[in-house]
Amino acid sequence: MKIVIAPDSFKESLSAMEVANEIERGFKSVLPDAEYLKLPVADGGEGTVQSMVDATKGSIIELDVIGPLGKPVSAHYGILGNEFVGDSKTAIIEMASASGLHHVSVEKRDPSITTSYGTGQLICDALNRGIKRIIIGLGGSATNDGGAGMAQALGIHLLDESGKALSVGGSALSELHTIDMKDLHPLIQRCEFIVACDVDNPLCGDKGASAIFGPQKGATPEMVTSLDAALTRYADIIAKTVANKQINNTKIADKRNTPGAGAAGGMGLGVMAFLNATLKPGIDIVMETVKLDEKIAGADLVITGEGRLDSQTLHGKTPMGVTRVANSQGIAVIAIAGCVSDDANMLLEHGISAIFSITPRALPLEDVLANAKHNLFTTSQNIAALYAMKIKQ
Repeated sequence: MKIVIAPDSFKESLSAMEVANEIERGFKSVLPDAEYLKLPVADGGEGTVQSMVDATKGSIIELDVIGPLGKPVSAHYGILGNEFVGDSKTAIIEMASASGLHHVSVEKRDPSITTSYGTGQLICDALNRGIKRIIIGLGGSATNDGGAGMAQALGIHLLDESGKALSVGGSALSELHTIDMKDLHPLIQRCEFIVACDVDNPLCGDKGASAIFGPQKGATPEMVTSLDAALTRYADIIAKTVANKQINNTKIADKRNTPGAGAAGGMGLGVMAFLNATLKPGIDIVMETVKLDEKIAGADLVITGEGRLDSQTLHGKTPMGVTRVANSQGIAVIAIAGCVSDDANMLLEHGISAIFSITPRALPLEDVLANAKHNLFTTSQNIAALYAMKIKQ
């Protein structure tokens, strides 16, 4: 009997690997002779680096970079192991690690001055280590600079009308006149960039980066208007600059209206324009990278889960991605969560066979989080007992 365990993390409580370990422990106490394969996965958001490093037996690289407010912060990225991804050298970076909102206290949030420079430093470090493929997870950023800070870290010069280098931040882009790419990091040409992006916002306008995401980063209504205008100018200059440029033998087009260009404060446009990156749903990137379809082949059961199962799980979250792959091979899926909402039963109509909450009774949140490991083990043990009864029938 082959049982595949492919959960996401339980946010604020357990990593995806810790979740997988407790599920395995619970099942093994009932079905000790089964073959177990643990594949911690994620959907491209928070925790993706750790999940993919754990799944591939890779490594974490830690370094100090320039944070969103221009001061040093501690950040990290992952280099994936060869167990599941073959011989290609792949790194995975979460933008939030270097340029995330968690680096900025509420009273200091101001997307007119925050920069994505630190994310560019992580990319540079990976390139300098010989990485040939970089996966970047967008989301959780404190920035609205269109990836300008990242570009500056990669050797691109953003200049005003007098030829002076721009300061960092979204507002500075209103003074942009020229983009000089002659010092762009040379190894970018040899690297493939794939970006996990689960939003479809364009760069500018009432559905753009500034209007939709700016307020949560501290933007006032007046600031939203000025930031949107600055990003429009930025996109205009980029379009002129890259009109005849090529990266990896591909001509770069004006992509300001491409779905996802407005993701992470416009970083979506930045990675497409300067890195020729491909934007894809995060869960698809993760599952392709760890070759989930190959790993679950021949399984009798797949177990997945996340911290909360609800109607939003349908929209690109880990359990549904795993379920889609498992169902394509006729494999049943059980989902386990810390919390199951009132509308979660709709997941049963989309391929999940059964859903379970690990919370035994009404408890304060701190108690739920503190006891997650034990509750996950006992719930898994009980699910395994039910499954064993089914096998005997």
